[in-house]
Amino acid sequence: MKKVVLITGGSSGIGKSVAIHLQESGYKVYGTSRNPDRYPEFPINLVQMNVQDPKSIESAVSFILDKEKTIDILVNNAGVGITGPMEETPIDEVKNTMETNFYGPLRVLQVVLPVMRKQRSGRVINITSIAGYMGLPYRGIYSASKGALEIATEAYRMECAHLNIYFSNVAPGDFATNIAAGRFHAPVVKGSDYETGYANTLKLIDDHVDDGSDPIEVAKKIKEIIEMKNPGIHYKVGSFLQKFSIVLKKILPEKQYEKMLKKHYGL
Repeated sequence: MKKVVLITGGSSGIGKSVAIHLQESGYKVYGTSRNPDRYPEFPINLVQMNVQDPKSIESAVSFILDKEKTIDILVNNAGVGITGPMEETPIDEVKNTMETNFYGPLRVLQVVLPVMRKQRSGRVINITSIAGYMGLPYRGIYSASKGALEIATEAYRMECAHLNIYFSNVAPGDFATNIAAGRFHAPVVKGSDYETGYANTLKLIDDHVDDGSDPIEVAKKIKEIIEMKNPGIHYKVGSFLQKFSIVLKKILPEKQYEKMLKKHYGL
């Protein structure tokens, strides 16, 4: 029997790469999209799901269970980007980011975990971000949403270990996806004390995504984790410097690390 995989946010970017790679590797894959009708010839099964809507989550999971009787692997990938000065970012946009990037995976897990508990087996991979390991300037809300999911996964992992359900995080760096196009950007306010720093940082962020690696690297890492007998908790996928930045945060004095980040962003 093929292992059944559910990937949220499977219609584009990293999610699409993971879905196609796993399907080509012999898995039975279901991706989700808020609007699957937009992809009539998509290469994998797409079901409708909005991770902010509990009823749509229940409906999607029920649809998959009716067809497959099981969900063996969950990849919580659905997410949104957001940039802006902390002070000037609208609170409604902050809430929307947390509803998708943090509460969204938790909602999906509340529906999928009972299935995995009943079968006494399962793999859960939460897609976080290298940005979730540090409070990045003008990306603070995004960092906070992904950092929260990193920490929550550690708790899930310990609570579910006796049920033979393994949790892992995969934290990508910058990859060539369409996330920049769908990201909420707080406007650059003329005359604001943040105008120059934010404008420069915004350009740097978009340049990093445009120059990013192929998301197939993330897909290959996820397949590797799925097939491990006893996977670890935290995995990072990105350039050497992106991954090394996490190491530096652990070993450098706080002010020195902060100075290094400010220099990188031209602040």
